[in-house]
Amino acid sequence: MIQVTSPKVILITGASSGMGKDTAQDLINQGHIVYCAARRIEEMEDLNVLGGKIIKLDIANDDDIVRCVDQIIEERGRIDVLWNNAGYGLYGSVEETSMEDAKYQFDVNVFGLARLTQLVTPYMREAKSGTIINTSSIGGKIYAPMGAWYHASKHAIEGFTDCLRLELEPKGINVVVLEPGAIKTEFPEVMSKQVLGNSGNGPYQDLAKRVANLSLKESGKDGAGSPTSVISKVVQEIISSSKPKTRYAAGKFSTTTLLMRRFLSDRAFDKIIDFMVR
Repeated sequence: MIQVTSPKVILITGASSGMGKDTAQDLINQGHIVYCAARRIEEMEDLNVLGGKIIKLDIANDDDIVRCVDQIIEERGRIDVLWNNAGYGLYGSVEETSMEDAKYQFDVNVFGLARLTQLVTPYMREAKSGTIINTSSIGGKIYAPMGAWYHASKHAIEGFTDCLRLELEPKGINVVVLEPGAIKTEFPEVMSKQVLGNSGNGPYQDLAKRVANLSLKESGKDGAGSPTSVISKVVQEIISSSKPKTRYAAGKFSTTTLLMRRFLSDRAFDKIIDFMVR
């Protein structure tokens, strides 16, 4: 890969697998200083060997978040790029999903992201530069059965990021929403097990099984989803741009799905989703 002339200090959360890990590899190979953060530190040893800086981070733990930022500032004095990529999907019917699990979904996908952003922002503001990328999903614009809490968290990220952009743009900081479509990661396997665990034996079991099967078919490792390299290329484009777009949709079904949601009525879109999960 081409070596960059001005390496950036980049923090990536959720770097132990999938989009985060593969993008981290590419950025390290380009010569950037990449801090790779995740709970499963053992899954990032290859990034360490490659030259990445490994940090154990539970995004739902405030002490971990503070230690992560403090370490990078102590070692580098700055953070040029923050990619809030960590997250997971809570799936199951609303009726059968506990409020404890629902709150944890927001702790990981929204409040952890917000807290890390809150701590990094002062350093970017002082430098009058920086880029913050928040991973939403096309799920932040659409909806599907069995995914109420996941979609709610991603819709929240969309609104949070729009407000943040208005606050930070005058300070010289870029704020971007990343909206992946169907990407070949471990997400579908984890989601399918979860939705069946929460709702596979109750009053919604038929629907739960159909949702699980559809996810594996479209986005599983053997499914029709796009490779993670698609996301890596988009992140590289965002990082290299002095004025990136406010939103980047990438991956299989992303553009068509968002266009349908934009132009179709709620009832019409409902029928499409119903048809897909039949």
